[in-house]
Amino acid sequence: MAVAPVGPGVPPPAAGPGVGPGPAEGADVLFVALSAGFTSLSHPLLYVKLLVQVGHEPLPPTLGRNLLGRKVLYLPGFFTYARHIVRVDGKKGLFRGLTPRIISSTLSTVSRGRVKKAFPLEEMEHVSNKDDVKTSLRKVVKETSHEMMMQCVSRIISHPLHVISMRCMVQFVGREVKYGGVLSSIGTILKEEGFWGFFVGLIPHILGDVVFLWCCNLLAHFINTYAVDDNFNQASVIRSYTKFVMGIAVSMLTYPFLLVGDLMAVNNCGLRAGLPPYTPVFSSWIHCWRHLSAQGQLFRGSSLLFRRASPSATFLFD
Repeated sequence: MAVAPVGPGVPPPAAGPGVGPGPAEGADVLFVALSAGFTSLSHPLLYVKLLVQVGHEPLPPTLGRNLLGRKVLYLPGFFTYARHIVRVDGKKGLFRGLTPRIISSTLSTVSRGRVKKAFPLEEMEHVSNKDDVKTSLRKVVKETSHEMMMQCVSRIISHPLHVISMRCMVQFVGREVKYGGVLSSIGTILKEEGFWGFFVGLIPHILGDVVFLWCCNLLAHFINTYAVDDNFNQASVIRSYTKFVMGIAVSMLTYPFLLVGDLMAVNNCGLRAGLPPYTPVFSSWIHCWRHLSAQGQLFRGSSLLFRRASPSATFLFD
């Protein structure tokens, strides 16, 4: 039997038809599957959040007390809102718009992986505690730029399905059936709004992603560099959690970008949730931002547990 030559100049033999995917491909498939599973489990939460973002309040506020014992009005929290959806649409109603959202999540995950392979992290310089301030800052800027590129590419590719998912979900407000399957929704958007209809709300989402990445990474870097003493026993542990904590804090500051992007995705698309009296027809995302800012509603939907009714806000109760 002949033995295939093996050497530095000889390419490995081609895989036969019975050879399965390698470890890297298997890991990618597993990661996509886990991402789809998490998307499915978290969908009811995102569904309720979107309905709150568009200002749909099907239940009146209830009287309660704050930590100081004062009487205040509270809007229904996530669990009360979810029970209302189940009463109207059944348990399956909590997963309205799930299919395009899973596809959007999958496209985002796959595209990030492709960009990461095209620009492998092995070629990036990672920050080390032995670096001086100037060198470490240069490395943070380089790494953040790499993350920003991956995030922007994945956001652009996945945004059309994100728009479809948003519109499927807000049909709960007006009980419409305009946006059904993924293919029919694509046809509807192309017919009524053209190609650019798939990218409404994209700019505030990208801006929010960019601001989040730079603020989170730079703040974590400066805290680890100047606030955490190397002589402290748990310095390495603290540094490992700094970026996570900064991510939570910065996500609250960049939430208005997420809100404006989601509202623009459903604005003036022929659905009740995107038309007056629920919302004005916005000429741009900046117009939407200014409108929400004037009403003090830039953080509407950021909390789904303890939702205190704002005196300045106007809600439409069914």
